[in-house]
Amino acid sequence: MSDGRSPAAVRSDNLLFLTDEQLRQGSEAMFFAYRGFTADPDRILGDMAYGRAHHRAIHFIGGAPGTTVNNLLNILGVTKQSLNRVLRTLIADGLVQSKVGRNDKRERHLYLTEEGRALEQKLSDAQRARLRAAFREAGPEAVAGFRRVLEAMMDPEMRASYTRLRGSGS
Repeated sequence: MSDGRSPAAVRSDNLLFLTDEQLRQGSEAMFFAYRGFTADPDRILGDMAYGRAHHRAIHFIGGAPGTTVNNLLNILGVTKQSLNRVLRTLIADGLVQSKVGRNDKRERHLYLTEEGRALEQKLSDAQRARLRAAFREAGPEAVAGFRRVLEAMMDPEMRASYTRLRGSGS
């Protein structure tokens, strides 16, 4: 480049000036990508009469065994009534176990049962396969950039939750 900058730096600068049409296309791409990302788990869960709320609960309980109901409420950003409805079903169906806290008897700690872990594995395997194929096609630089874009879109409190989850191995 005549100005001494690498082609990657020039491309990066150009991204700072996206048109409204380019942003709309990005928004639509994200919408359709999300539909694809959730399609496989939706099919699996549909056969069980479960929905995405059940999937999210199973995912985050599986990623942080022993998490509390209050922590799950904060992560999911749903009402207590909504989460309780989902948890009652998952507990009644033998996928989640709720244990009273050792130090605070008011706390409920959530764990996946063996059957719950198997379902979580099946759901996660489907999504990981889709992500793996997309990431492989896009390449490592695109993957790193995609992650930065996602993190930049998060509200600060959600980014903090995400950072905590990543620190715990999720």
